[in-house]
Amino acid sequence: MQTKNLIMLAAQFSLKIEAGTDEAGRGCLAGPVTAAAVILPESFNLPFLNDSKKLNEKQRKQLRLLIQEQALDYTYAHVTPKEIDQINILNASIKAMHLSLNKLKIRPEFISVDGNRFHSFDNIPHHCIIKGDGKYLNIAAASVLAKTYRDDYMEKIHNEYPDFHWHKNKGYPTKSHRAAIKLRGITPHHRKSFQLPPKQLKINI
Repeated sequence: MQTKNLIMLAAQFSLKIEAGTDEAGRGCLAGPVTAAAVILPESFNLPFLNDSKKLNEKQRKQLRLLIQEQALDYTYAHVTPKEIDQINILNASIKAMHLSLNKLKIRPEFISVDGNRFHSFDNIPHHCIIKGDGKYLNIAAASVLAKTYRDDYMEKIHNEYPDFHWHKNKGYPTKSHRAAIKLRGITPHHRKSFQLPPKQLKINI
């Protein structure tokens, strides 16, 4: 894991305060897309912090507490399935990042973004880093917060629709999730613009 600062870019823009941002839930069939933004102190160091997808649930929950204790500032935001259907998942993911950045009490002077697509936020310089959640601590921290807060949300709405097992699959397209859609139909939490039932693979004669 590299240190959180993009040294050359920081020097170019004379940066002092850098926020990392990332999203979770982009490939799900149900639930929101969630993003987080994190500003870490220069002294921050968690050697086992990594991309949330490379951590188990227990590790993510432990890290969330440590990140929140040590971060200078952090926030998260959800964008609903209805809005995902209206503006598409890419724009919804970027909007969730913008919402989380806008909620920060400390205004960043630079933004590190996971991935390769972003829209300028508040005229603040930014840089997109592919697989940045495995390279920079502030993006990795945002990845953990986005994932854990989205998981909390999915576990909560699981109680409304237990047949879909969102407490386990978190809205991702597992076989059991698709089977429940086929049996029960969709819910208000499903993204109608996504391919919800599996494609028909055979021609009925």
